[in-house]
Amino acid sequence: MATILIIDDAKTDRELIGSVVLKAGHRPIFASDGAEGIQKAESEKPAMIFLDVVMPGMNGFNACRKLKRSEDTKAIPVVLVTTKNEDSDVFWGKKQGADGHVGKPFTPADLSALISKFVA
Repeated sequence: MATILIIDDAKTDRELIGSVVLKAGHRPIFASDGAEGIQKAESEKPAMIFLDVVMPGMNGFNACRKLKRSEDTKAIPVVLVTTKNEDSDVFWGKKQGADGHVGKPFTPADLSALISKFVA
């Protein structure tokens, strides 16, 4: 069982993603903003991170960039889960170091496929 960090300011989305993580047999942990998410990533060393982009304070693009530049967290796969689904948003996410991108609304199958891809 792996630990998967879910960073999203929307409680409903955290719970939905968390339920998919549980069904996949893994342990979800949660953060409600980018700064808290970075802190949890550093302390918990999750196997994977689902990261919202549009959040108050530090947005997901900035959080992703910080995670990918840190020696402690750069190897953790980060998947952006966001309403920002234009080609330019996907491109910008990759430039920040994101390993994947899934749009909101998402299906459980979308998330399960990403968990299978990134978590051994």
